[in-house]
Amino acid sequence: MLLVSLFDNAYENVLFVVFGAIILLFLVIDLGFFNKKAHVISTKSAFWQSVFWVFISVVFGYLVYLYDGGAEASLEYFSAYLTEYALSVDNIFVILLILRYFRVEEEYYHNILFWGIIGALVFRAIFIFVGAYLIGKFYWILYIFGVFLVYSGIKIFFEDEENDIDPGKNPILRFSRKYLNISKSHFGGRFIIRRNGKLLFTRLFLVIILIETTDLIFAVDSIPAAFAITQSEFIIYTSNIFAVLGLRAKFFLLAGIIDKFHLLQKGLSFILIFIGAKMLLEIFDIHVPIIMSFSVIIITLIGSVVMSLFIPRGEIKSD
Repeated sequence: MLLVSLFDNAYENVLFVVFGAIILLFLVIDLGFFNKKAHVISTKSAFWQSVFWVFISVVFGYLVYLYDGGAEASLEYFSAYLTEYALSVDNIFVILLILRYFRVEEEYYHNILFWGIIGALVFRAIFIFVGAYLIGKFYWILYIFGVFLVYSGIKIFFEDEENDIDPGKNPILRFSRKYLNISKSHFGGRFIIRRNGKLLFTRLFLVIILIETTDLIFAVDSIPAAFAITQSEFIIYTSNIFAVLGLRAKFFLLAGIIDKFHLLQKGLSFILIFIGAKMLLEIFDIHVPIIMSFSVIIITLIGSVVMSLFIPRGEIKSD
């Protein structure tokens, strides 16, 4: 039987095998060795996990530089990675809101986020490869992405910083509560149990559902942004997933201090507007170099974080 090549470049196939091996290895080690029992993740542990995933992501970016297109491909990878990594900060806000809404004990946070990331691996792969197929057939879809990103960036810029999302109004949650047998207990962190011959779904199962649907909503912004940076599904998927894998450690690291970065939302909105405008400029045969895109993304992220630390929140509202 002939093996079907996933990507156009043979090196990409090899790198994708390396990528898959890294993901599988560390997910197995994570759940099967380090976190077999439910426990609270310390800030110190979260810090070193964050450092680890950033390091692995940078190393993979270097492999992209060596074997898959040189500096340009590597800059595309890091631009897509940084964009997704930054956009996932908003995801942390919503995940924390969901966990507090269901009054989930902190010892179960890790297990929930682990399975949430597994779902993200699958659903984002579907999003990205379907998107790549459609763009291959109808290139003009990219311009729709560009318009959507500009609109989304403007909307985010003018949104109130306070999160008014009510998990209880989620239609999928309402559907689940109506048609599934839901238990009020979490049964030691389990998602599904069998009682008297019937399946019971715990409230932690509802949390997983909400987190997965939330990730899909955020992917509607981040994946078009990645396509506006590069049309390589290999670079988009690997950069996207490495950023998502770092989300869990970043959650435990930032959950208590995330409110301090109040200007990051403004920075993210500017990045979305810039990326969308970059894509729309191609209609007029104006191409923004990838080095400029990368510079704008990283300067905006650093600038918004630094300004958040030096400019008090109240000072902005009073102007």
